[in-house]
Amino acid sequence: MNLFDVYPLFDIEPTKAEGCYIWDKEGNKYLDLYGGHAVISIGHSHPHYIKRISEQLNNIGFYSNSVQNPLQKELANKLGQISQLEDYDLFLCNSGAEANENALKLASFETGKKRVISFKKGFHGRTSAAVAITDNPKIVAPINSNHESTILELNDLDAVEKELKEGDVCAVIIEGIMGIGGIIVLENDFLEGLESLCKKYKAKLILDEVQSGYGRSGKFFAFQYSSIQPDIITTAKGMGNGFPVGAVLISREFKPWYGMLGTTFGGNYLACAASLAVLEVIENEKLIENSQKTGDHILKRLNQDIKKCEIRGKGLMIGIEFEEPIADLRKKLLFEDKIFTGVSGANTIRILPPLCLNQEQSDLFIDKLTDSL
Repeated sequence: MNLFDVYPLFDIEPTKAEGCYIWDKEGNKYLDLYGGHAVISIGHSHPHYIKRISEQLNNIGFYSNSVQNPLQKELANKLGQISQLEDYDLFLCNSGAEANENALKLASFETGKKRVISFKKGFHGRTSAAVAITDNPKIVAPINSNHESTILELNDLDAVEKELKEGDVCAVIIEGIMGIGGIIVLENDFLEGLESLCKKYKAKLILDEVQSGYGRSGKFFAFQYSSIQPDIITTAKGMGNGFPVGAVLISREFKPWYGMLGTTFGGNYLACAASLAVLEVIENEKLIENSQKTGDHILKRLNQDIKKCEIRGKGLMIGIEFEEPIADLRKKLLFEDKIFTGVSGANTIRILPPLCLNQEQSDLFIDKLTDSL
């Protein structure tokens, strides 16, 4: 049997990873500024993370969510404390796509409606509102079997209100920072306007923090730069530092009932152990503060040293958009300078490193980038 070949892969085989570094089978050492699509939050092979998972594996193993699992309650308490969202409830699942699907279900159950508003350059999972990445300003397209999405331009509150007036919209879904769309930072006024309109027309506001969550933006969640309180928040990626896990944070206005939501593997023992380890390291090593400090340093240096490009981002979620395609530049950074970066479209480099990245490592990247240009 062959692999179904849908990913363009670099000819690099990792054999070891630690902190912000990866080694290949030839012994080459790479600085990892991408972390598997913002997955590596606390660094590769963190000893506390490995210890937590290993102890859990030796203790009770995997198990699904079909039995009482005290780690779920421990995780909910810890997440509420560190995110300062203790007045939300937690539903655990397996991925960002599943988190967003469950968020849409909740919005439909609560409102009795089915249409969803999403935005150009947004992305909400392969099985959800993936259709939101488009150059067309407005498309009506299926999200899944139960919903359709109306896709609007960003920052156009008049267009949002026009659609909400139709009376059939269950939810507005938007990322805290638009990740795959090129690291687009939203204006606080726009988010606050969305919240106000959703309340006016009885739709639910869903903040997709799958990529921007868990301290990456310099806040626990990127929407916390504004004053809003979303009805639903989704998260995944950095939540488990590589272990598959996702979650939905649900405001108390929603009342659960048995069978309302479901998941096969969500909230299993190993996923909870991994997620607790991430929160413990984030707290003990002050990684949210480091994300903001190191991110500010990178943004300052990029704005000083790199010309003819647009630089966007907060914390350690940064996009560098050039006037020309960056495929050759990115290959040079990888194969000659031994630095992993991400990409959005043809012209944008994405920086999504572990939150433990330090100033020396970030300066190395900027120096190499400047030399390459």
